[in-house]
Amino acid sequence: MELLKHLLDFILHLDKHLADIIQDYGAWTYAILFLIIFVETGVVVLPFLPGDSLLFAAGTLAALPGSPLNIWAMIGLLILAAVLGDTLNYHIGDYLGPRVFRENSRFLKREHLEKTQAFYQKHGAKTIIIARFIPIIRTFAPFVAGVGTMSYTKFLSYNLVGAVLWVILLTGAGYFLGSIPWIQHNFGLFTIGIIVVSVLPAVFEFVKARRPDSRPVA
Repeated sequence: MELLKHLLDFILHLDKHLADIIQDYGAWTYAILFLIIFVETGVVVLPFLPGDSLLFAAGTLAALPGSPLNIWAMIGLLILAAVLGDTLNYHIGDYLGPRVFRENSRFLKREHLEKTQAFYQKHGAKTIIIARFIPIIRTFAPFVAGVGTMSYTKFLSYNLVGAVLWVILLTGAGYFLGSIPWIQHNFGLFTIGIIVVSVLPAVFEFVKARRPDSRPVA
């Protein structure tokens, strides 16, 4: 519970915590941001790191006069972190997938792997891009792509597109919008808004999948 409390405080006051990191570590902040984005996208058991709000906050602070963060250098490094993270996650899924699903259990069944393979054969490309903008799902999508044996060449091309769009859009939004006084004074509320908007597509799909088929029975 204490860990959750600290994590929530970090997310809601990300701008202040990141400003402290910049003050304490200067240019090493690049490495810290790189590591957080890499871990969030590359380690399937850590999907709760604040990727979206972190990118926005980093862009906001890069726009401040005298900031040691160069927006273009930061964007390039974070795109690389996102691509490498998804690549690692894909290969973990590719390596562990057949072993994880080899034997049936209550939650892990061979039929789930087969359904995943079929899903990614049909929707895999756009899933990799869209998942970038949905917390938690963006961490699991490359893993499942690896489990589902999507070809790595195809995965990598959409991984690159998704990483570029995700980092540029969110970091750029922070860079250009972060100077607005209302956002500066209500950064926590704005962060919550980013999270809510990010998870809406997943909630919509969940509700849609759970809704009974309304088509008339022949």
